[in-house]
Amino acid sequence: MKKYLIAATLASFILSSCSQTQTETETQSITAALEADSAYVAGIDAWHATRVENLQKEDGWLALAGLYWLEPGSNSFGSAESNKIVFPKTKIAAQAGSFILDGEVVKLQAGKTADITVNGEPVQQEAVVYTAAMEQPAVMRHGSLKWVVIKRGDKYGVRLWDAESEGLRTFEGLERYPVQPEWRLEARLEQPPLPKQIAITNVLGQTSQEPSPGAVVFTINGQEYRLDALEEGEELFIIFADKTNGTGTYGAGRYIYMPKPDASGKTYIDFNKAYTPPCAFTGYATCPLPPKQNILPIAVPAGEKSGESL
Repeated sequence: MKKYLIAATLASFILSSCSQTQTETETQSITAALEADSAYVAGIDAWHATRVENLQKEDGWLALAGLYWLEPGSNSFGSAESNKIVFPKTKIAAQAGSFILDGEVVKLQAGKTADITVNGEPVQQEAVVYTAAMEQPAVMRHGSLKWVVIKRGDKYGVRLWDAESEGLRTFEGLERYPVQPEWRLEARLEQPPLPKQIAITNVLGQTSQEPSPGAVVFTINGQEYRLDALEEGEELFIIFADKTNGTGTYGAGRYIYMPKPDASGKTYIDFNKAYTPPCAFTGYATCPLPPKQNILPIAVPAGEKSGESL
């Protein structure tokens, strides 16, 4: 009888020990998962903080103050209404000079009292500020103003920033959905057998054929979806729309960057990093719009919203 009691006691002890070990293991797993989620949320919050910081830079989207399309020949500019290009009042001389568009070359002819610099150097009379061969367009400045020449399709324009712009003064931050780790989805890049191009139309109505490395494929609630990607440096760039557009998010879609696939072909798309196009902040941007194949038939309640601040 004593042997049975000893055996029963030993068995009970072993079961108790196993149960305790299992509980400890489960607790450790839950703690690790919570810590991982907490670290992930902190990472997204840091990314968002950088996004807001970049918006508020002197050459960020909030500082845009003008976009002026050039005509062939001379385009006078300054604060006076008589100019072809009218810069903000009180910010520059009434007659600051002219932009000369000659084929694919743009020159700046500065007025004697305009006090304009090009790439940090005072302009004496004339300076070439844009050619197709330039890696970066010349940066022109006066006071709180900064401007460059841009090209969109066959159009040349002057993009103007103002470090004292109304957009910067009135910005109250960005609204976004709560960070949800479940919207960070495993994905793969479905590469085409032959080089592929997709049609991208911008808000100006211009359409261009852009090279695409393929479609990003992912699954939501058991359903597979595809989004055609563009390639930007070491990342993939996605222009997409979903059912939240026009209600919770910006009406013309959103953008997202994601890493290229690793050696095994895997990557991920993180909709918590979906962000609002610059056209939501300013009428002086030339945003690309989602191609029709990138319009998702579902809602993606993750990433940036289009709040009242926009």
